[in-house]
Amino acid sequence: MDVKLAVLIDGDNIPSAYVKDMMEEIAKYGNPTIKRIYGDWTNPRLGKWKNLLLENAITPIQQYGYTAGKNATDSAMIIDAMDILYSGDVDGFCLVSSDSDFTRLATRLREAGMQVYGIGEKKTPNPFIVACDKFIYLEILKKQSEGEATETTSSKDSGKSGVDKITQKEIKLIASTIDDVADDDGWAFLGDVGSLLQKKQPNFDSRNYGFQKLTPLISTIPNIEVERREDAKGRKKLIYVKIKEKPKRGRK
Repeated sequence: MDVKLAVLIDGDNIPSAYVKDMMEEIAKYGNPTIKRIYGDWTNPRLGKWKNLLLENAITPIQQYGYTAGKNATDSAMIIDAMDILYSGDVDGFCLVSSDSDFTRLATRLREAGMQVYGIGEKKTPNPFIVACDKFIYLEILKKQSEGEATETTSSKDSGKSGVDKITQKEIKLIASTIDDVADDDGWAFLGDVGSLLQKKQPNFDSRNYGFQKLTPLISTIPNIEVERREDAKGRKKLIYVKIKEKPKRGRK
């Protein structure tokens, strides 16, 4: 079934340079049947968006700033989101903003059974990130399109390439998740591990650490064993992972 998505963009909050990479990423999760961007189009600051809107079939929604210091764009976007929700025309939402003001909206949409994808810059506050089913950083999409975020990126170069260095915190998260879904022998199907990781931490993405997929990322962690198995028909490889047992110390 084709998943229909409503893409709502906070034009006051998202740089236009990301639009191409952003729309390509959204297409991975569904068909963006509604694409709207909100802002005060009389403001010269939004001028860079205008040609991009035509190229990507994004509908601009005019929202005047009625009061100084108040973000009218947020209110217009929230009202539209609820109207779309009640129309029943979509299966999920993609909220493009780095603003924590959309935290309650994301929560409300998920309560209604909608899949919610968040896209924003790394400065996005954590409450909005965890309110989404999945959160994607715009910087990673840009680096990926420029060919800078590759599977061969080393942690030594991570500061230069814009990717993060994986820390013990992430390694512990991965290990505990493997343990949560493992069978009696300690093996866990990587697809299940990835799904649970996303639920635990919506902004977990192997691309944040310079890897296109979860398998090569996990393969770099010394205490995790990776095994490739054929499916019942022998047509494709299934990836299973296991926490390596610590060697037992002998008695003196």
